[in-house]
Amino acid sequence: MLDRLQSLADRYDKLSELLCDPDVANDSKKLREYSKEQSDLQPTYEAYTEYKSVMSELEAAKTMMQEKLDDEMREMVKMEIEDLSARQKELEERIFILLLPKDPNDDKNVIVEIRGAAGGDEAALFAADLYRMYTRFADSQGWRTELMEANVNGLGGFKEVIFMITGKGAYSKMKYESGAHRVQRIPVTESGGRIHTSTSTVAVMPEIDDFEIEIHDKDIRVDTFCSSGAGGQSVNTTKSAVRVTHVPTGIVAQCQDGKSQHENKDKALQVLRARIYDIKRQEEEAKYAGERKSKVGTGDRSERIRTYNFPQSRVTDHRIGLTLHKLETVMNGDMEEIIQALTVTEQAEIMERENQG
Repeated sequence: MLDRLQSLADRYDKLSELLCDPDVANDSKKLREYSKEQSDLQPTYEAYTEYKSVMSELEAAKTMMQEKLDDEMREMVKMEIEDLSARQKELEERIFILLLPKDPNDDKNVIVEIRGAAGGDEAALFAADLYRMYTRFADSQGWRTELMEANVNGLGGFKEVIFMITGKGAYSKMKYESGAHRVQRIPVTESGGRIHTSTSTVAVMPEIDDFEIEIHDKDIRVDTFCSSGAGGQSVNTTKSAVRVTHVPTGIVAQCQDGKSQHENKDKALQVLRARIYDIKRQEEEAKYAGERKSKVGTGDRSERIRTYNFPQSRVTDHRIGLTLHKLETVMNGDMEEIIQALTVTEQAEIMERENQG
């Protein structure tokens, strides 16, 4: 492990040199590439630097214990050794996690699709609640959200809503949200006061650059139409809304919330690339599903992952058996405890696979 850490530290120092090179500074592609690589290495580099410092201090303290010391000094040195040993263990655990294989998409922005599923209007209203929950969570992380497409019902719910979250590490936290979300509550449309169960589905996809998924003009069909509001009524007379169809796969994406036809086409292509990539990724994961079944896998959109029980103010994540009795807090965007638990579970799974390998 130490050899690997030293190799990473050497690479970090080399990148510092490269970023000071005028030739690199004048090459935007290299500058972006090297800056990102160094940023990715920085947490490990800093942890390793501190680890070396702690080990040096620990060795010096142990050497001092061999000398002739009075009782007070010996006790002080003993306490220092205990503190340094505890810090050594903490750093070793942190470094081990930092060295685990990382999802290459973790630092990417995400495109989130939420759809009302079983439950009609109530499912659409719950989809709107999930949208608010995610936008508030994004705000708490310092991320930016942008609405890309929305299909609103007459009650203000979403039959479908697509939006982008922009911010470092967005995918690393949002990726656990893909799946079926179930709500248990008395719908506003229910006059008898009975509790109903409805579901909405969430799909979280990393934003994909055009060089990662190349879409040729000859492979797409672009249709334009008038934007529509709630209930389907036309909200403008210009054909600014855009629908893009990827002919080889039949995958479709559309956008009508941008200011112009050009902007809507760009957004639709963003969604299209993400969907094409997502399908390819799911196909790859399906090949290995028999070999390793992850508790917090992000592949199956139909998998029921979480239940939100309003009468009991309870939210339960079924993948890891976590139940919190603070539903209102979670719905207001405080999702950190759930996401942290899912992250720890995934890291434990990766550790287990690494040890077995």
